[in-house]
Amino acid sequence: MARNERLEIADLGGRRVLVTGASDGIGLEIAARFAGAGAEVVVPVRNRDKGAAAVARITQQHPGASVVLEDLDLSSLESVATLGDRLRSEGTPIDVVVGNAGVMNPPERQTTRDGFELQFGTNHLGHVALVGGLLPLVRAASGRVVMQTSVAARRASIRWDDLQSERDYDVARAYAQSKLACALFARELGRRSRAGGWGITTAVSHPGVAPTNLLAARPEIGRTGDTVAVRLIRWLSARGLLVGTPVSAAEPALLAATDPELDGGFVGPTGPGQLGGPAGRREPWAPMLRDEDAARLWDVSEALVS
Repeated sequence: MARNERLEIADLGGRRVLVTGASDGIGLEIAARFAGAGAEVVVPVRNRDKGAAAVARITQQHPGASVVLEDLDLSSLESVATLGDRLRSEGTPIDVVVGNAGVMNPPERQTTRDGFELQFGTNHLGHVALVGGLLPLVRAASGRVVMQTSVAARRASIRWDDLQSERDYDVARAYAQSKLACALFARELGRRSRAGGWGITTAVSHPGVAPTNLLAARPEIGRTGDTVAVRLIRWLSARGLLVGTPVSAAEPALLAATDPELDGGFVGPTGPGQLGGPAGRREPWAPMLRDEDAARLWDVSEALVS
């Protein structure tokens, strides 16, 4: 698959897909591609105005697309529970959940509304609570859950003695831990589904590196200007060097969500360093294979979000 060649997605008419973080960047591209394939796409967003603009862009690209805008703040367990309650009361099965939303590298340690370290609480615990709330709907569809990890997690670990980075806060290490946790959650969900006969399949994907808003100016988390890293990523991406684009970076999650033979698999870019290039199956990174960590993290996370 060439750099600008897109994955062909089979007709998804009659399917329902939920994509977090779909108000811009990679998530918006993922949602648009699902909508273009005929799926009804649920777009839960923190910023309603950005969400409405994203829906307008999707429907402009794909006239007649079915896109449902919902409210969701993954840094608030109350908000997550409210969305779960609403969708369960509606009762429509969900065929695919893509846990794509995330926050990265706030300049100082911050916490969610529930007191968790912001990156761990939003990227991991928010998705744990969301998937838990939607589990009956995903089971009803024999659906798939795809969690996005990051190249930052390649050599990460779970800091069991300081899970919330309260004693020793390193912003990059906390981010890497949160994205490893996403991968471990997906793998443990798949194991429990197989053991319990839930009918849910799972996959882990990572987008490589692309110019998105993760490292751009984010006044709401205290970052008033773009980072040097995001400026460099934009420069490389514009010239087709090493890293990807939001379009190419969406491909791994799309492949992970739609390949029927990928249960439990891992998908990422196939270029040098897995920073960009066509999507393909990858060998899971060593930290993702620690089954004891995955099981322990499940229990700890379940207790934290209860």
